Amino acid sequence: MTFSERHVNADGFTVRVLEAGSGAPVVYLHGAGGLHLTKAHELLAQRYRVVALEIPGFGADTENSRTTSFEELATTMARAVEAAGVRGGYTLVGTSFGGTTALHMALADPDPAGDEAAAGIEALVLISPAAFHPEGWQRPAPADMARALFVRPENVPPRDPPPPGQVAFLQRLRGSIDQDALRARLAEVRIPTLVLCGTEDGVLPPEMGRIYRAQMPNCTLLYVWDAAHELTSDRPEALAAVIADFADRREAFIVGVGD
Repeated sequence: MTFSERHVNADGFTVRVLEAGSGAPVVYLHGAGGLHLTKAHELLAQRYRVVALEIPGFGADTENSRTTSFEELATTMARAVEAAGVRGGYTLVGTSFGGTTALHMALADPDPAGDEAAAGIEALVLISPAAFHPEGWQRPAPADMARALFVRPENVPPRDPPPPGQVAFLQRLRGSIDQDALRARLAEVRIPTLVLCGTEDGVLPPEMGRIYRAQMPNCTLLYVWDAAHELTSDRPEALAAVIADFADRREAFIVGVGD
């Protein structure tokens, strides 16, 4: 499956868009490693219109010194979704840093039971979401990061070190989260939500997924066996299958683990 590339203007930023497939729209937001597509995206594009957006602050020619919070970033990405031509309801998928962004987009989204013509996010998928972490948590050391991200070394893609501007952007937004205040707002998200955590995640403890399941009224939590933080690379077939099932069935999606 070949993804086409284009750019749209949103909130004063130029946002790169990778797109393939047709049908119901699935919007994807990447993690802190940047926008890279895997077999999981190709499989989803066989059934859906997959629109992957590069968050401003990532990419070779992009620096974001303006955005100071996930609330601001959520506004930018919602405008990018619209600029990319996604109309009506869509499934929003975010991984890690992108999962935190997607969560904030859901918090700002209109009530899904409202005007169908203005429908936004109809289903939310958070893959290894990074909004919450334990007290005293620290990111793995650089020498340990590959094993924390991937179960299989062959899945590790070649990457250049992130530029200083991107590192500063990530630190600024991570530091902007008030975890207690955000946790108190999770009950506002009534959109059908699926949270996916890898059993071997070495970046964030997989049990952090229980926070979403406990606080969000319409949330299912699944643990994916034999996968670390980068689920799209470690278990692409399983990930694509469960996302597709959830996108199709939403409230009728009945598999739940971690209650």
